[in-house]
Amino acid sequence: MNSAKDDLDARLQERVLLSRPAPGDRLMLADATLLAALDGSRPLTPNERQALSASPLTLRRFRQLSLERHAAAPVAANDPVWTGSSGMLRAASTASSAEELEALVTDDDHWTLHFLRQDGGWQVILSLSAEAPFATRLLREQPQLRVIDGGGAIVLQGRLDADGECERAWPFATAPASHFQLYGAGFAVEPVAP
Repeated sequence: MNSAKDDLDARLQERVLLSRPAPGDRLMLADATLLAALDGSRPLTPNERQALSASPLTLRRFRQLSLERHAAAPVAANDPVWTGSSGMLRAASTASSAEELEALVTDDDHWTLHFLRQDGGWQVILSLSAEAPFATRLLREQPQLRVIDGGGAIVLQGRLDADGECERAWPFATAPASHFQLYGAGFAVEPVAP
Protein backbone atom coordinates (compact mmCIF):
# COMPACT_ATOMS: atom_id res chain seq x y z
CA MET A 1 0.00 0.00 0.00
CA ASN A 2 2.86 2.40 0.81
CA SER A 3 4.38 1.75 -2.61
CA ALA A 4 1.12 2.73 -4.35
CA LYS A 5 0.88 5.88 -2.23
CA ASP A 6 4.52 6.77 -2.93
CA ASP A 7 3.94 6.23 -6.66
CA LEU A 8 0.85 8.46 -6.59
CA ASP A 9 2.73 11.15 -4.63
CA ALA A 10 5.60 11.04 -7.16
CA ARG A 11 3.18 11.36 -10.10
CA LEU A 12 1.40 14.30 -8.47
CA GLN A 13 4.69 16.04 -7.73
CA GLU A 14 5.82 15.46 -11.33
CA ARG A 15 2.56 16.90 -12.67
CA VAL A 16 2.87 20.01 -10.47
CA LEU A 17 6.49 20.59 -11.52
CA LEU A 18 5.77 20.14 -15.22
CA SER A 19 2.58 22.21 -15.39
CA ARG A 20 3.38 25.22 -13.21
CA PRO A 21 3.43 28.51 -15.12
CA ALA A 22 6.71 30.38 -15.50
CA PRO A 23 6.52 33.74 -17.28
CA GLY A 24 9.08 34.01 -20.08
CA ASP A 25 10.01 30.33 -19.76
CA ARG A 26 12.30 28.92 -22.45
CA LEU A 27 14.59 25.94 -22.93
CA MET A 28 17.49 26.57 -20.56
CA LEU A 29 19.69 23.56 -21.45
CA ALA A 30 20.72 22.00 -24.75
CA ASP A 31 19.56 18.49 -25.64
CA ALA A 32 23.19 17.31 -25.62
CA THR A 33 23.55 18.40 -21.98
CA LEU A 34 20.29 16.71 -20.99
CA LEU A 35 21.19 13.49 -22.84
CA ALA A 36 24.63 13.39 -21.20
CA ALA A 37 22.94 13.66 -17.80
CA LEU A 38 20.53 10.87 -18.72
CA ASP A 39 23.23 8.44 -19.81
CA GLY A 40 25.49 9.33 -16.88
CA SER A 41 28.41 10.52 -19.00
CA ARG A 42 28.29 14.04 -17.50
CA PRO A 43 26.30 15.07 -14.45
CA LEU A 44 24.55 18.41 -14.39
CA THR A 45 26.42 21.19 -12.63
CA PRO A 46 24.71 22.94 -9.71
CA ASN A 47 23.80 25.87 -12.01
CA GLU A 48 22.38 23.49 -14.62
CA ARG A 49 20.33 21.67 -11.97
CA GLN A 50 18.97 25.01 -10.80
CA ALA A 51 18.11 26.03 -14.38
CA LEU A 52 16.37 22.70 -14.92
CA SER A 53 14.27 22.96 -11.76
CA ALA A 54 13.34 26.60 -12.51
CA SER A 55 12.10 25.93 -16.05
CA PRO A 56 8.98 23.77 -16.57
CA LEU A 57 9.66 23.81 -20.33
CA THR A 58 13.18 22.42 -19.82
CA LEU A 59 11.82 19.85 -17.34
CA ARG A 60 9.26 18.70 -19.92
CA ARG A 61 12.01 18.39 -22.56
CA PHE A 62 14.18 16.42 -20.12
CA ARG A 63 11.25 14.09 -19.40
CA GLN A 64 10.55 13.65 -23.14
CA LEU A 65 14.19 12.80 -23.87
CA SER A 66 14.15 10.31 -21.00
CA LEU A 67 11.00 8.64 -22.34
CA GLU A 68 12.44 8.51 -25.89
CA ARG A 69 15.70 7.03 -24.61
CA HIS A 70 13.84 4.39 -22.64
CA ALA A 71 11.59 3.52 -25.61
CA ALA A 72 14.56 3.28 -28.01
CA ALA A 73 16.32 0.60 -25.96
CA PRO A 74 15.62 -2.70 -27.74
CA VAL A 75 14.28 -5.23 -25.24
CA ALA A 76 13.22 -8.74 -26.16
CA ALA A 77 10.61 -10.20 -23.83
CA ASN A 78 12.89 -13.00 -22.68
CA ASP A 79 16.31 -11.32 -22.97
CA PRO A 80 16.44 -7.82 -21.46
CA VAL A 81 19.20 -5.60 -22.80
CA TRP A 82 21.23 -3.41 -20.47
CA THR A 83 23.06 -0.35 -21.83
CA GLY A 84 24.19 1.28 -18.59
CA SER A 85 23.11 2.55 -15.19
CA SER A 86 23.94 5.73 -13.35
CA GLY A 87 23.66 7.09 -9.85
CA MET A 88 24.55 9.97 -7.59
CA LEU A 89 26.20 10.44 -4.22
CA ARG A 90 23.34 11.62 -2.04
CA ALA A 91 22.96 12.65 1.57
CA ALA A 92 21.22 9.32 2.12
CA SER A 93 24.11 7.28 0.71
CA THR A 94 25.28 4.63 3.14
CA ALA A 95 28.10 5.99 5.28
CA SER A 96 29.45 5.21 8.74
CA SER A 97 30.70 8.80 9.07
CA ALA A 98 30.96 11.96 6.99
CA GLU A 99 34.34 10.78 5.67
CA GLU A 100 33.71 7.07 5.13
CA LEU A 101 31.39 6.12 2.33
CA GLU A 102 30.32 2.47 2.54
CA ALA A 103 28.08 2.09 -0.52
CA LEU A 104 26.52 3.82 -3.53
CA VAL A 105 23.54 2.44 -5.46
CA THR A 106 22.54 3.21 -9.04
CA ASP A 107 19.21 4.94 -9.60
CA ASP A 108 17.72 1.74 -11.04
CA ASP A 109 18.85 -0.29 -7.96
CA HIS A 110 20.63 -2.84 -10.19
CA TRP A 111 24.20 -2.07 -9.09
CA THR A 112 25.91 -1.29 -5.78
CA LEU A 113 29.43 0.04 -5.25
CA HIS A 114 30.83 -1.07 -1.88
CA PHE A 115 33.89 0.61 -0.35
CA LEU A 116 36.04 -1.28 2.16
CA ARG A 117 39.12 -0.04 4.01
CA GLN A 118 42.06 -2.32 3.32
CA ASP A 119 45.79 -2.00 4.07
CA GLY A 120 45.63 1.78 4.54
CA GLY A 121 43.67 2.21 1.31
CA TRP A 122 40.33 1.20 -0.10
CA GLN A 123 38.85 -1.64 -2.11
CA VAL A 124 35.89 -0.96 -4.39
CA ILE A 125 33.47 -3.79 -5.16
CA LEU A 126 30.82 -3.62 -7.88
CA SER A 127 27.84 -5.90 -7.14
CA LEU A 128 25.04 -6.80 -9.53
CA SER A 129 21.61 -7.27 -7.97
CA ALA A 130 20.19 -10.75 -8.51
CA GLU A 131 16.84 -8.96 -9.12
CA ALA A 132 18.16 -7.10 -12.18
CA PRO A 133 16.22 -8.28 -15.26
CA PHE A 134 19.47 -8.72 -17.20
CA ALA A 135 21.46 -10.42 -14.39
CA THR A 136 21.31 -13.92 -15.89
CA ARG A 137 22.51 -12.73 -19.28
CA LEU A 138 25.40 -10.67 -17.85
CA LEU A 139 26.55 -13.53 -15.62
CA ARG A 140 26.42 -15.90 -18.60
CA GLU A 141 28.13 -13.60 -21.13
CA GLN A 142 30.67 -12.01 -18.73
CA PRO A 143 31.07 -8.71 -20.65
CA GLN A 144 33.81 -6.26 -19.71
CA LEU A 145 32.29 -3.56 -17.45
CA ARG A 146 33.53 -0.29 -16.07
CA VAL A 147 32.50 2.22 -13.45
CA ILE A 148 33.27 5.86 -14.21
CA ASP A 149 33.02 8.89 -11.96
CA GLY A 150 31.31 12.16 -12.88
CA GLY A 151 34.50 13.38 -14.53
CA GLY A 152 34.79 10.29 -16.75
CA ALA A 153 37.72 8.68 -14.91
CA ILE A 154 37.62 4.90 -14.54
CA VAL A 155 36.96 3.83 -10.95
CA LEU A 156 36.90 0.10 -11.72
CA GLN A 157 37.04 -2.06 -14.82
CA GLY A 158 36.70 -5.81 -15.16
CA ARG A 159 34.35 -8.78 -15.49
CA LEU A 160 31.85 -10.05 -12.96
CA ASP A 161 32.71 -13.25 -11.11
CA ALA A 162 30.20 -16.08 -10.56
CA ASP A 163 28.77 -14.17 -7.57
CA GLY A 164 28.03 -11.09 -9.71
CA GLU A 165 30.90 -9.02 -8.28
CA CYS A 166 34.03 -7.31 -9.54
CA GLU A 167 36.64 -6.03 -7.08
CA ARG A 168 39.64 -3.73 -7.50
CA ALA A 169 41.83 -1.43 -5.41
CA TRP A 170 40.52 2.14 -5.16
CA PRO A 171 42.62 3.99 -7.79
CA PHE A 172 42.55 7.52 -6.35
CA ALA A 173 44.46 9.28 -3.55
CA THR A 174 41.32 10.82 -2.03
CA ALA A 175 38.76 8.79 -0.08
CA PRO A 176 35.66 7.67 -2.06
CA ALA A 177 33.21 10.22 -0.56
CA SER A 178 35.57 13.15 -1.20
CA HIS A 179 36.44 11.92 -4.67
CA PHE A 180 32.82 11.65 -5.85
CA GLN A 181 32.03 15.09 -4.40
CA LEU A 182 34.92 16.57 -6.41
CA TYR A 183 33.50 15.17 -9.66
CA GLY A 184 29.85 16.18 -9.54
CA ALA A 185 28.74 13.35 -7.22
CA GLY A 186 27.80 11.19 -10.20
CA PHE A 187 28.90 7.77 -11.36
CA ALA A 188 27.89 5.29 -14.05
CA VAL A 189 28.21 1.56 -14.64
CA GLU A 190 28.49 0.68 -18.31
CA PRO A 191 29.55 -2.08 -20.67
CA VAL A 192 32.93 -1.55 -22.33
CA ALA A 193 32.61 -1.41 -26.11
CA PRO A 194 34.47 -4.33 -27.75
